[in-house]
Amino acid sequence: MASDFLSIIHPSDPKERENRPEGRVLPVLPVRDTVLFPHAVLPLTVGRESSIQLIQSLGEEKTIVVVAQRDAHLDTPKPADLHAYGTLATVHKVVKMPNQSLFVFTEGTERVKLGEFTQEEPFMMANVEAVAETGLQKGPELEALQRNILSQFQQIVSASPTLSDELSTIASQMEDPARLSDFVASNLPFLATVDRQELLETPDVMVRLERLNKHLVKEIEVQQLRNKIQSEVQDQVQQSQRDYYLREQLKAIQKELGEQDESQKDIEELRKKIEDAGMPEETLKEALKELTRLSRMSPMAADYSLTRNYIEWLAVLPWAKSSGTEVDIPRAKEILDEDHYDLKKVKERILDYLAVRRLKPDMKGPILCFVGPPGVGKTSLGRSVARALGRKFQRISLGGMHDEAELRGHRRTYIGALPGQIIQNLRRAGTNDPVFMLDEIDKLGRDFRGDPASALLEVLDPEQNNTFRDNYLDQPFDLSKVLFICTANMLDTMPAPLLDRMEIIDLQGYTEEEKRHIAFRYLVPRQIKENGIKAEDIEFPDEAISYIVRHYTREAGVRKLEQLIGTVCRKQARRIAEGKSEKLVVSKEIIHEFLGGIKVRVDTEIAERTKRSGVAVGLAWTPAGGDVLFIEANKMKGKGGFTMTGQIGEVMQESMQAALTWVRSNAKSIGLEEDFMKDIDLHIHVPAGAIPKDGPSAGVTMATALISLLTDTPVHPLTAMTGEITLSGNVLPVGGIKEKFLAAKRAGVKQVILPAENRLNVEEDLMPEQTEGVAIHYASQIVDVLNVALPKSKEEEKKDEEVREEVLQHANA
Repeated sequence: MASDFLSIIHPSDPKERENRPEGRVLPVLPVRDTVLFPHAVLPLTVGRESSIQLIQSLGEEKTIVVVAQRDAHLDTPKPADLHAYGTLATVHKVVKMPNQSLFVFTEGTERVKLGEFTQEEPFMMANVEAVAETGLQKGPELEALQRNILSQFQQIVSASPTLSDELSTIASQMEDPARLSDFVASNLPFLATVDRQELLETPDVMVRLERLNKHLVKEIEVQQLRNKIQSEVQDQVQQSQRDYYLREQLKAIQKELGEQDESQKDIEELRKKIEDAGMPEETLKEALKELTRLSRMSPMAADYSLTRNYIEWLAVLPWAKSSGTEVDIPRAKEILDEDHYDLKKVKERILDYLAVRRLKPDMKGPILCFVGPPGVGKTSLGRSVARALGRKFQRISLGGMHDEAELRGHRRTYIGALPGQIIQNLRRAGTNDPVFMLDEIDKLGRDFRGDPASALLEVLDPEQNNTFRDNYLDQPFDLSKVLFICTANMLDTMPAPLLDRMEIIDLQGYTEEEKRHIAFRYLVPRQIKENGIKAEDIEFPDEAISYIVRHYTREAGVRKLEQLIGTVCRKQARRIAEGKSEKLVVSKEIIHEFLGGIKVRVDTEIAERTKRSGVAVGLAWTPAGGDVLFIEANKMKGKGGFTMTGQIGEVMQESMQAALTWVRSNAKSIGLEEDFMKDIDLHIHVPAGAIPKDGPSAGVTMATALISLLTDTPVHPLTAMTGEITLSGNVLPVGGIKEKFLAAKRAGVKQVILPAENRLNVEEDLMPEQTEGVAIHYASQIVDVLNVALPKSKEEEKKDEEVREEVLQHANA
């Protein structure tokens, strides 16, 4: 079979040039990754429909033009996708394969150049022109090149286990240099398709021999180097080292050829990233040390990917990249006012920070902590700060986090180790001065895996966080440029050392008037947009928003209010979807239909329950804002017993005991017999018994309730109070004044009694428009409280009854 194949390769005399194709139109057969040379036999597998039709259309003259595609991946090449030069070929034999493809034996005859294509379907046909060979003048240089190529080809054939020795014999019998060059080029397996095509397109025999000589010299050098490498590593090779040997062999070959493999390219890319990252000197040394170690490792090594991930983390962090934006104070003020209503003190503090940063750009970032009930805008305020600063915003939710490694990262020795949330968010931000929002910092957990709150001590300390060290990176990172903003609902659960590092900014809540402004400016437009309706489809009058705020919400923030507005908008969206296109004006009747009956009746409840003596209204602070608290006292026949109920804590129980002691010690001055308890038992109850209650602010309310009961005098309607009592009758100051006052105003209270020492809190925390409509009385003694809370005559009691009736009638209306 081999002899038959070789006999076809040179079937005729080299000088034979018959049937030249000048001006002929011949079918063109495109082939992939294959170049057919003149006088070479090439078996081709034809599978494309167009190519099969071409072969089947051949008559007695089985002459075609074989041309290589420029892109081997194209299934349906066009004329522009083919090389300009090809080979005239004769089809000797066609064998039909079982898969319907054809196995075709072709023999090249001579070089041709493709001219104009006359046909593209069902197969391509083109004018072809023979390419005359030049440079055939006999001379010593041509003869030397011819001998050199023959010698090198025989050397390569003898060293190659895949090439037949008969090829050397055939080549030695060829006297025509053009024929020899084509024969050698067609039998070199290492030649790339591009190089073969270049040789085919070279009509000058001298130039063709020179190019072929370069390829042969390069291949001989590669073979020699391969033999050298093989001899050097042969003594060390064992079966288990086979893969390693092959890789080393490939590296050495590529090094000698001046090429790089993919892993080396990867190493160089990482090196460039490290150099461009702007790392501190010590970190740069560590990164380059790890990179050198990585370059010596096998990609199959167990810790290759771990080391590479570590280097990538070091390279992508924004060590020296800042936002670099100029601080514009007026623009920042516009943004804060645009995004949030009121919050004057908070905005002032933020603008103060921006002003200092404008004068001192390298200042250390303060740690601000927004404390307030849910829904007052703590998180959204952080976003506005980032927008005002022109910085990236990143938020980390700390609620329920109980693993210290979530913040500091895991050691690299652990499987799947990663940096902590601080470093991860810095990478996402892409700058070293983003605004970090640490949400729900008061809800951090703690267990055997560590204490995240303690890990935050370094992060939130401006004197320490310039060398923050993540467990995974184990390199110091400067966090001093980061603006940290924390949020919390309450401070009681936060560790004192952590609290000491933060500047506390209180967001106490909103009045009904503020909620109405917020609803019209932000909530209503947002809910209209989110529910797919238009502003002209629905209208919320002032009284509608006020009605929802007063009778359907009982919160310090506006989250529930937005949900209810969203419910109304969804109902209108459904009406529109059902074909009712008329505009909806929200009224009380519409609110009742969409939201159900009234949910909150605190103002009427106060008026109703204070009809009888022994009931007083107190004010309490909760993490969700302020709230009103009813305290009821009653008496019955007995022997001086005292009962306290309502799931109250020890502090409130002590306040009840202190209030009773003061009443008994001052019985005569308030019109009671000194031994008034000898025939009665007293019972104080705080309703909503399923809710735990505690705190040092209900003493005056309990004393008022007891005196109201014992003197049979109902407390003034729509009156609330707060303050602690001492045994001597002094009224002590309490906290949460703004939250409590706003809760009283939401409940419809018309006069509030506060400790005298809390006057400063009222002046600092409450705006005049917030206190409008509510009379504030200050008391330093319990007697001052009683003078305001209890009527002094029958006329005042009668007037109180009229006020209660008016409140109840207004509510029913």
